[in-house]
Amino acid sequence: MTVVAVVGPTASGKTALGVELALRLGGEVVNADSMQLYRGMDIGTAKATPEERRGVPHHVLDVWDVTEPADVKRYQELARAAIADVAARGRVPVLVGGSGLYVRAVLDRFEFPATDADLRAHFEMRLAAEGSGALHAELASRDPVAAAAIEPSNARRVVRALEVVELEGSFAAVLPATIDYVRPTVTLGLRPSRVELDERVERRVERMWAAGFVDEVRSLAERSGLRDGVTARRALGYAQLLRALDGEIGLEQARAETVQATRRFVRRQESWFRRDQRITWLDPGRADVLEQSLAVVSAAG
Repeated sequence: MTVVAVVGPTASGKTALGVELALRLGGEVVNADSMQLYRGMDIGTAKATPEERRGVPHHVLDVWDVTEPADVKRYQELARAAIADVAARGRVPVLVGGSGLYVRAVLDRFEFPATDADLRAHFEMRLAAEGSGALHAELASRDPVAAAAIEPSNARRVVRALEVVELEGSFAAVLPATIDYVRPTVTLGLRPSRVELDERVERRVERMWAAGFVDEVRSLAERSGLRDGVTARRALGYAQLLRALDGEIGLEQARAETVQATRRFVRRQESWFRRDQRITWLDPGRADVLEQSLAVVSAAG
């Protein structure tokens, strides 16, 4: 059974197209958005509501508490198992999401380097004492290629890179040099124009605020320990609203910063997916984008 993947930047329309494709192809959706794995993080991640799912089963959502750190390897296992189950029942797996590493972890022959809890704890303690900048400087001296690919502010990835360098000698093992699907796959990418995408991001954030996003973050902080979540507390919008709830900035500033941070993030997503020549790019603004998508899937057999 061929996997149909729908990828692209945040706010490009992946969720709606994924559901439409599942309905037309007799499929089920498998999530590839890293933040939609967290229970309770619904509004800020634009998790499809029951109405938006239109009866299509969705898999690998609401897997972790907000206090748990991201675990791509564990996600890979869960998502591949879900795809295998969907295919075994004669249904079409439709993988939907914009988290590039998570998409590749599921679709490609992708092995993760070793981990060591004690070593990770060592670098996390150093992170708390010295800051991300100091650890990034050390990474630059030990693996310049890895350091160039990781922003100094991305503390989680800096720590992981140092752990891998210590264990493997290089961070190169994280991303294989070649890409090769583990199953027959058709990957569709949604790419609005830059102006349209910026407008979509702003409208998305406005909808989040109108839907009660502030209350969602407040509840997660008070009842679920969001502030203790190494990964979840840094999610777009959640990080900004936590600062607002702590009195560091106002709610309007948090909203403006969420828009700007999301726009920067979509640029990185575009850069990531642009490197994959297997993706067929479509304009989500076209009225016939569903028909175009179905034609691509049909042509691939």
